[in-house]
This record gives sequence, structure tokens and C-alpha cells, in this order.
Amino acid sequence: MVSSDLQELLHYVEEWGFFFDRWGLPRTAGRVWGWLSVCEPPEQSAQDLVEVLQVSKASISTNIRLLEGLGLVERASKPGARQGYYRLRADAFESIMRQRIGGVTQARVLAQRGIDLLGSGDPGRAKRLEATRDFYAFLEREMEVLLEHWRERRGREELVD
Repeated sequence: MVSSDLQELLHYVEEWGFFFDRWGLPRTAGRVWGWLSVCEPPEQSAQDLVEVLQVSKASISTNIRLLEGLGLVERASKPGARQGYYRLRADAFESIMRQRIGGVTQARVLAQRGIDLLGSGDPGRAKRLEATRDFYAFLEREMEVLLEHWRERRGREELVD
């Protein structure tokens, strides 16, 4: 029998699964993220995740690798334990933002490459690409500023704690 508190947490975990799904990521990855957000202790073994989420070990392994690759989850160890554990990265949100900034930078560079390829021979097509490049350049600068504001805010909050 599952306690009502655990049942509520598991519903919450499912909401994370649906949230990830809407963003094009596996639902199970969202469920893993959701559980690691609320579980105690914060480090969980693959077997812990299999049991609580009721999915196969292969699914846990695949989704943990995905979350590690996204910079959201990291491996952890416990003294004397032979198995590995997983937990949320403390800088997970910064990691996500860094990846997004990298994608925006790639888009800007690609737009500039198109402008360079077209040269001055077709100003209409180049103008479309200039708008794309300028948008991504703006977004890239603003995301960097936003990330810096986040770091400053977090630094102030850590001083208060």
C-alpha cells in the first residue's frame, strides 16, 4: 500500500513527465527528474528509481544518460557503497542555459555563413538572413546578461543562507 504522501509525490513526478514530453523529451526522463527533485535521500540508485517509477532498468539507464548529457543529473557515490547513485546537479539550470546559448550562437553563425555565401549578389535573400542573424545576436547577448544576473542573485542568496 502506497501512503497518500507518496501518492501525491508520484502524481507530481508524473506532471514532470508530461512537462518533459511537451518539450520533446522522453516522459521517463521527466519522471526521473521529478523524483530526484523531491526524493529523500537526494541520491538514488538505479534500482531505487526502477522501484519507485515502475520502469525497466534499461529505461532508467537510457534516461539517466540523457539527463547527464543535458547537464541535469550527475553521478554520486556514498562511502562504502558499491553501486552508483544519481542526483540533480546543483548548477542544472545554468547548464541548460549554457546549452541554449550555444544553440543560439550556432544559429547566428549559420545565418552569417549564409550571408557570406550570398555575398552582395542578392540583397533580398541576404536581408532575410541579416534579420535572422541580428535576432540571434540579440538573443545571445541578452541570454548572457540574464545568466549573469542569475549568478549574481544566487551569490547574494548564498551569502544570506
